[in-house]
Amino acid sequence: MSEIAEISADRVVRRGARASIMWNLTRVLARVLCSVFFDLKTYGVKNVPKTGGVLLVSNHQSYLDPILVGVQVFRPISYLAKSELFRNPIFGWFIRGLNAFPVRQGAGDVGAVKETILRLQEGGALNIFPEGSRSEDGQLQPIERGASLVIRRAKVPVVPVVIDGSFRAWPRGRKFFRDSPVRLLYGPPMELAHLRPDEISKTIDATFRAMLKELKAKR
Repeated sequence: MSEIAEISADRVVRRGARASIMWNLTRVLARVLCSVFFDLKTYGVKNVPKTGGVLLVSNHQSYLDPILVGVQVFRPISYLAKSELFRNPIFGWFIRGLNAFPVRQGAGDVGAVKETILRLQEGGALNIFPEGSRSEDGQLQPIERGASLVIRRAKVPVVPVVIDGSFRAWPRGRKFFRDSPVRLLYGPPMELAHLRPDEISKTIDATFRAMLKELKAKR
């Protein structure tokens, strides 16, 4: 782990720094669908830096969240996706084209952590959900320590993003989404790499709670 960020260029296929044709086409379609079904409104998107490595951390309410976080951002974003999603070769090919790469949940996937840090250090934008999994009830869950490792090693700005409404649109256990308004708020970039892991988790938790209160007030 001490050499986690020092991976040679020939060992990892690096993606996510540029917007592919698939990314651009999918984003256009997603914007239309999010507007029609979720009346999507976003605030503070300009807080996402235009260039350089940046980590977007967000609360996690539903399957919709990766799409919602990236649909209005002007640069491509990489995502971690659970490894089971790549078992279907066609779907796996599709989400790889959208800058997703696999992570084995609950298995301490060192390879996924290395890939995450590498993409950030190479100047990419990447989205993770520090709660670890989707919320059972729509409420904010405890922040796991895994995000702290990435933040401390990658040493890039952290943009907090909060989502309100995606749980109502597609709650856990429901097979299909339903029409429901969704709102997102992007906060100013934070420098957290110098903090202890527990301080990083507490800062993210407090930031999420304050931003969610602000976002709900906008309704």
